[in-house]
Amino acid sequence: MNTKYMAGSFKLMKSLNRSLILNTIREHGQISRAEIAKLTKLTPPTVGNIVKELLEAEIVIEQSQGVSKGGRKPTMLVINARSFFMIGVDAGPASVHVIMTDLNADIVQMHEVPLKPGITEADFLNLMISGIKEVINSGKASTDQIIGIGVAMHGIVDIENGISLFAPNLQLRDIPIKETLEKEFAMIVKVENDARAMALGETWFGNGKDVDHLVCVNVASGVGAGVVINGKLFHGEHDLAGEIGHMCIDLNGPRCTCGNYGCLQTHVSGPAIADRAARDLSLGKESILRDMAGNLNELTGEMLHEAAQKGDRFSIEQFELTGRYLGIGLINLIHLLNPKRIIIGGGVSLAGDYLLESARQTVKTRALTESAKNTEIVLSKLGKNAAAIGAVSLILVELFSTKANQS
Repeated sequence: MNTKYMAGSFKLMKSLNRSLILNTIREHGQISRAEIAKLTKLTPPTVGNIVKELLEAEIVIEQSQGVSKGGRKPTMLVINARSFFMIGVDAGPASVHVIMTDLNADIVQMHEVPLKPGITEADFLNLMISGIKEVINSGKASTDQIIGIGVAMHGIVDIENGISLFAPNLQLRDIPIKETLEKEFAMIVKVENDARAMALGETWFGNGKDVDHLVCVNVASGVGAGVVINGKLFHGEHDLAGEIGHMCIDLNGPRCTCGNYGCLQTHVSGPAIADRAARDLSLGKESILRDMAGNLNELTGEMLHEAAQKGDRFSIEQFELTGRYLGIGLINLIHLLNPKRIIIGGGVSLAGDYLLESARQTVKTRALTESAKNTEIVLSKLGKNAAAIGAVSLILVELFSTKANQS
């Protein structure tokens, strides 16, 4: 790559007209200069000059010629997806999952390490740093091709300063993620709540691409939601929007990691499902889980899913009950925000139909109107990498001007 343009390439892409042209090329896959001018309403000379700069920087490349409309065949432009790479980090609460992707969010390298209970802030930051170094040192991209790091962090995040204000499942506060990683890697770092990052990723690359109003619910060791209104992420006044996991659905329910009682998270998160199943089994319920787990204290949500796949009725019923609790939370979201689509992601969502059908039926039974009863509820297209790809999308927002812009 021409090093003359490499150092300023990020700034080059961020100017308004360049972002407009880049996004037009990205959305259309292949497009001519003339079509760009028509769609963006920029003059042909302006388009030509900017495209020349982008070609010299190898951000854009020319491909096969298009179909002639009476004159010379136009040369088609495409984003050079492998010109730059980004790091995405899904940080907790169960593990630190790091990926490297190209500009199309295609994963070229990944690394994951589990988090131990009682981890300190220093150890948590060091795990992130070592995971990022692991994918950078993989050799899949040169260091000067990596343009940024996005972090999807569970809990409450100060997005402006990149600080994790409160990570309830880790019981950590005020973690300076942005400052630490920018000092370590000398590149742009963006930090966002994991569920909001997931919503952004689904809007860019998943089941939210064609929707302006949606909610993405991350159901894993914790529970959170990312809200997209008019194509933009909604943060609320103090970045607290979407904390659906701490919506109270049972005044006399179990104590939550946040300190309150009866939160949705205490009924539908992975650990909550495992704890409830262990209690029911201790009362004498029959299940193949007894042989799979040995000690009921070692029961996990993954074991329940495996047992359900083997036809274990007890495990299936546990997921159906979880779906009903989740459905109550979704009804509250529907009545409050009235989204067109709800996307369910996170580890618990891997239970798929065992969970989803029960949630849908609960919504159909309890929602106020016919349209609310039929709110689309689908699984994440991005699967276990949804939050990490959402983290990558935080960097893409900095490069491309789209409806999914956070502002």
